Amino acid sequence: MPQAVGTIETLGFPAVLAAADAMVKAGAVTLVHYALVEKGNFMVSVRGKVSEVNIAVEAGIKAAETVYGGQVISHYIIPNPTENVETIMPIHFTEKVEQFRMS
Repeated sequence: MPQAVGTIETLGFPAVLAAADAMVKAGAVTLVHYALVEKGNFMVSVRGKVSEVNIAVEAGIKAAETVYGGQVISHYIIPNPTENVETIMPIHFTEKVEQFRMS
C-alpha cells in the first residue's frame, strides 16, 4: 500500500526542528527527509497513512509558527505519490530510516 508524503518548509532551523518534533509525535509517521533548501529555509518530510500525515502536517505547522520568528514558507501533502515522484524526490524509505518505519 502506497504511503502519503507530507512536507513542511520553514524559515529558520528552530521552526523546522519544532515542526519535525511535532509531526512525529502527533501522527504515526516516519521522518524520511530533512534538508537545507536555500539560504535560511529548511524542509522536513514524513511518510505514513494519509490520515496520519494530515494530522502530522497540521501539528507541524502549528508548532513551527509558535517558535519565536518561526515562519512556514510552504507545505504540501501528496496522498498517493507515483513511482516517478518517489524517484525524483528524496522521500523513499532508506536503510537509515527503515528501522523507524511505521506500518
